[in-house]
Amino acid sequence: MPLSGLRKSRKLHSRDFAAFRRLELIARSVVEGFVSGQHKSPFKGFAIEFQEHRDYTPGDDLKHLDWKVLAKSDRYYIKQYEEDTSLRAYLVLDISGSMNYAGSGRSKLECGRLVAAILAYMLTGQEDAVGLVTCSSSIQTFLTPRSTKTHLKQIFDTLIQAKSQDDTGLGNVLHALANRIKRRGLIVIISDFFDEPDDIVRALNHFSHKRHEVLVFQVLDRKESTFPFTDMTQFESLEGEDIELTDPLRLKREYLRQFKAHQTRIREACHRLRIDFIQLFSDDPIERSLAKYLASRLKR
Repeated sequence: MPLSGLRKSRKLHSRDFAAFRRLELIARSVVEGFVSGQHKSPFKGFAIEFQEHRDYTPGDDLKHLDWKVLAKSDRYYIKQYEEDTSLRAYLVLDISGSMNYAGSGRSKLECGRLVAAILAYMLTGQEDAVGLVTCSSSIQTFLTPRSTKTHLKQIFDTLIQAKSQDDTGLGNVLHALANRIKRRGLIVIISDFFDEPDDIVRALNHFSHKRHEVLVFQVLDRKESTFPFTDMTQFESLEGEDIELTDPLRLKREYLRQFKAHQTRIREACHRLRIDFIQLFSDDPIERSLAKYLASRLKR
């Protein structure tokens, strides 16, 4: 598969059109309701970005002098900056098999689509450039950020067509993405984060090192956090072919211990890196949960 599994968006089939319209209408209603109530954007562009050095000439403002270079080389250089007030955002949607779980009604992937659609609609309305990445064990779709209505439609088309894959490798995919995105931007990761936590944390560190702003939306099914099963249950892997019939009461204590440890590792890394960590449950009204987060972000 060329270019790490990139796929172009296809036209919607008639059976997808109703889903497309529903997604668009929900996104529009959430965004228009939020914006009319707040009148401000919860996302900001990056004011200036360092571009290059040039030789000092008499009359230059000394506040732009690179003192570190002077100390090392005894030469005078002025830092030059590139004005960059627009925002470039990448919405990264995990479409691995575990995102297809729907223990409480709608699947985590459906919720992830909705989060991505709402944010894409909001950012495009602010005339910011928005891109979309779908991934499993590799990048499946990569749409370069743009700010046009035609591009927004392509994002919605791609979200509707996105189907869950068998396996996952989120940490490695995020590493590859951090290498690929050259200019600083907003990275929004939408996933259940069911991958090795050390790999995920290393990838988050990579984004932070490259000075991106990162938002983490963890989408979970309520049953994944409570493990409410009591009768003999057949557990089937959504990322492989393993099927096991077992007594869940024998598993519950160890499952919850490992689940809590995984959550703590991700949360602590986000806190250390000043990354917003937003946990969403598929049986909650995603629209309301997302609007609540955006309102809290505005207050900050």
